[in-house]
Amino acid sequence: MVWDLGLACFIPLSRRRRSDEDQKEEVKAGNNLENNKAWLLAESGGCGAELNSAEPQSVHSSFRFSFCSQVELESMHVNKSSSATVLMVNLDNGMMDSRSRELKWKRIESLERSISPVAHSLVRFSYAEIVAATRNFSKGRVLGRGACSYVFRGRVGFLRTAVAIKRLDKEDKESSKAFCRELMIASSLHNSHIVPLLGFCIDPEEGLFLVYKFVSGGSLERYLHEKKRGVKGGPALPWNIRYKVAVGIAEAIGYLHNGTERCIVHRDIKPSNILLSSRKSPKLCDFGLATWTPAPSVPFLCKTVKGTFGYLAPEYFQHGKISDKTDVYAFGVVLLELITGRKPIEAKRGPGEENLVIWAKPLLQQGSAEKLLDPRINFVQKYSNQITQMVQAASACIHSEESRRPNINEIIAILRGGKANCSNSRKKANLAGSSCVTECYPQLQQTKSEMRSHLALAMLGVSELEEDDHLYCR
Repeated sequence: MVWDLGLACFIPLSRRRRSDEDQKEEVKAGNNLENNKAWLLAESGGCGAELNSAEPQSVHSSFRFSFCSQVELESMHVNKSSSATVLMVNLDNGMMDSRSRELKWKRIESLERSISPVAHSLVRFSYAEIVAATRNFSKGRVLGRGACSYVFRGRVGFLRTAVAIKRLDKEDKESSKAFCRELMIASSLHNSHIVPLLGFCIDPEEGLFLVYKFVSGGSLERYLHEKKRGVKGGPALPWNIRYKVAVGIAEAIGYLHNGTERCIVHRDIKPSNILLSSRKSPKLCDFGLATWTPAPSVPFLCKTVKGTFGYLAPEYFQHGKISDKTDVYAFGVVLLELITGRKPIEAKRGPGEENLVIWAKPLLQQGSAEKLLDPRINFVQKYSNQITQMVQAASACIHSEESRRPNINEIIAILRGGKANCSNSRKKANLAGSSCVTECYPQLQQTKSEMRSHLALAMLGVSELEEDDHLYCR
């Protein structure tokens, strides 16, 4: 009975010796909360000499037991010559587990109330359906992972619809808030260049899940940067597809900023969050960091900078300032990747070329498009206008000053070869020539010390972030 109660035993005080089993039980008891501990005092009935010579397993033969608190125990004057055993008893009786379950259910109820306005428009999946769809979260079904989530490929329903299931980390204290925000935002989006949210699952014990439509073509990052095993270089993404991706994602961002009831800032625009369909149609995904802003071009400050290394706008990672221009800057980096085929941060590059933005800015100012082009692309004259337009758009997007960075509608106009308003003068200018970029969007002239500072920040911890490059500054 003593061991069933989960007792930890201390050998008689007069002997000051403990067996290995006693030590293990003491450690186990030490993990319990102090307010759920009591002390059981066991004293032998006048047979101290016999007990001293007895075998360890026989010392329990003639004890009397009494419960007392630790304070009462310490106030007692136990005769050192007498044999006494003090047992520490865990009196939790499941009270903490019960309290924990109650808090968990309250959080679930609060979450259900928060998503109730949109829950009816989505499919609610059971946890059993999620497990069946992912084959019990098989490693072979992992599509990707974020800082606090994994994404699994699966099939659901009678028609075996292909889906991407995002599993949020149930141990993360912010997971409920992040789940609610992502569900509320993603469920309100209806655009051909945005991956639609199909449903969700809420399980009090197993956590939170979001179910998106599966896009079969894979991510843009895979086409731009991944090399097939055994194949040197691999086939390059054709220019016409790159231009199609640029225009499609610009339209998706334009929809987020201006086409919804409230302006939405994605905050994590990058090639791994751009998926390509079987027909190479681009679709923006992953709204885990997305947030609402009061209005386009109306910034606000956030306490925690979240995003992906290499795509953070200067005003965002330095001051926590968020606006639609945050997405414009990140999109500019993506445009540079499409043009050059380079990653935003590459430690293996030569001096001055590690940071894509810093390396590209002088070439953009000079209008040297040919020096920027991905060497894997076969230059075709008929695409020269598209190349010029994309170079101009990238140059405008990565402007260091947020106030002089154009909005996404102006970027779309540049990409399409039309006219756009300059951010400051608001005068219309024909963007057919590369010289107009310098006139309308003059780049911020940084000193050498500022450049070194920027580079040092950009290269901080790059070796650890190359594989999983989420940067969470908490």
